[in-house]
Amino acid sequence: MLAVDCQTNVEIFGEEHVAVFDSSDWAERGFCSKCGSHLFYRLKETQQYSVPAGIFDLPQEVKMTHQIFIDEKPGYYDFANETRNITGLELVTEFSGE
Repeated sequence: MLAVDCQTNVEIFGEEHVAVFDSSDWAERGFCSKCGSHLFYRLKETQQYSVPAGIFDLPQEVKMTHQIFIDEKPGYYDFANETRNITGLELVTEFSGE
């Protein structure tokens, strides 16, 4: 998923239509309860949001800065710009404090 790191600065309109799934010990995912569209990934401890980029009208100058779970990326695509590449283990270690 291409996502925008929104930190904790997220305002949700129509919250009565948002269903939240407890997806792991450290995060949860939000979906539209009417159509099932994925709305966000949220870290439980910090309430930090990642929101699918397709939800926004993003300006042309926005750049992708990092890729997570890079060790699980299929070999059939590559992005053109240089990014910080983070493995699954590095990500879990970073957010679990281990």
